[in-house]
Amino acid sequence: MTTAEIKAMATQYIMNTYGDRQLAFIKGEGAYVWDAEGKKHLDFLSGIAVNGLGHCHPRVVEAIRNQAETLLHISNLYYIQPQAKLAKILVENGELDQCFFCNSGAEANEAAIKIARKFVKDSGRPNAFEIITMEQSFHGRTIATITATAQPKYHQGFEPMLPGFVYVPFDDLGAVADAISEKTCAILVEPIQSEGGVNVPGEGYLQRLRDLCDANDLVLIFDEVQTSPARLGTFFGYQSYGVTPDVITMAKALGGGTPIGAMMAKRAVADSFVPGTHAATFGGNPLVTAAAVATLETILEQNLCANAKQIGNYIVKKFLTFKDRYPLIDIRGRGLLRGLVFSVDAKPLAAKCIENGLITICTNDHVLRFLPPLNITEEHVDEAYQILEKSMDDVGL
Repeated sequence: MTTAEIKAMATQYIMNTYGDRQLAFIKGEGAYVWDAEGKKHLDFLSGIAVNGLGHCHPRVVEAIRNQAETLLHISNLYYIQPQAKLAKILVENGELDQCFFCNSGAEANEAAIKIARKFVKDSGRPNAFEIITMEQSFHGRTIATITATAQPKYHQGFEPMLPGFVYVPFDDLGAVADAISEKTCAILVEPIQSEGGVNVPGEGYLQRLRDLCDANDLVLIFDEVQTSPARLGTFFGYQSYGVTPDVITMAKALGGGTPIGAMMAKRAVADSFVPGTHAATFGGNPLVTAAAVATLETILEQNLCANAKQIGNYIVKKFLTFKDRYPLIDIRGRGLLRGLVFSVDAKPLAAKCIENGLITICTNDHVLRFLPPLNITEEHVDEAYQILEKSMDDVGL
């Protein structure tokens, strides 16, 4: 089928929640995808951070194939071997103790919201239910997680929002301290706000949040849906900052391209989830957990945490050379989560990059966001540089 034929079919039969899309991709391999007309594109978005090992990584494909031939699905009323293996890998590579598996980042954040409220109530504070979240955050598209997302544009048309969320500016410790009350049960924060503009916290901010939670008996939740595994140069993003939260959420790259989410917690908090408190029919099913095990084993064996740090630094060094000729004012981020901040509207540039064969996205109007595979090379960065340079010239920057 051609792109036009795919578009016509999708327009007729699929709800229009993503707008007009100009391309249809039908094949992927490594850092590249091909559209329906056979044009090759360098993917520096990775399905919005999902394809952490690139497209159709052989080890992930083999794991999916083998598992599909063995057992696709079984209820969580029974133990699941690859699910147990996945939990073991996650726990042994961090500082948290137990896992809950679901299907997406939004579901993982829902689980985090529930367990925080339940734990604080179990701890003798029955009236504490509010969660402090940050402006420009993004935590998902369910009614609870868009409420947690402190961006009004996501609330429009879905009001009233759920009670129990208090918004403060990101990276403002004083605002967080002032917002804490007897009703507060948790603080929810992204180590780097990806969708909100690749906003990086100041030195000591996350540690001070840890201190505030300890002083006020609150649960500290890190939304690591985009920052783990390995993207910031450490297995978990929080390890980059030396700050251990009570709860973290993951999804995106965890499954190597398959849909999976995870919520992890310290044991004291995890103990508040008992039979009947939470569940997910498809959560942690054999197929996706087998893919996730293969993904994490590859990340660990190939030391892709170090690669994320090394190539992330190379991106900064390479792309900073644009500042002399173009309206680039900053490069934000850490590891392989990077945002190029422009003094002009970057949306036309993002569109031109895609037209020229480099997949990226504009966020917060002025930020070109890059989330390439964790195993990219300097040669891939050089190729992206050339396409980006051509695209900036094409749009007249």
